[in-house]
Amino acid sequence: MRETVQKYLAMAGGYGQAVPLAAFGWSREETERRFSVLDEDYHISRYLRLSDLRSAPTGQQGPAAAPGLQAYQINGFPYTHVSIEAEIAEIL
Repeated sequence: MRETVQKYLAMAGGYGQAVPLAAFGWSREETERRFSVLDEDYHISRYLRLSDLRSAPTGQQGPAAAPGLQAYQINGFPYTHVSIEAEIAEIL
């Protein structure tokens, strides 16, 4: 978990920013496995915000919809981005 959060912060520049799951640089299988494990743990998942921004309406918070975003299956649901809340630091 610590490695994932450190990579996230390096890309996002801080907590609360949506980062494409593809940006982590892991294989599809590794990305899906890592985030599925984190999503299944209640104490961790409450600080994760997984989202599918492939069809996000323009003008809403977060990045505008971008065609071609790669979706990953995390516990059976498609997601393209993750944001992590600062409070996760309490359990690192």
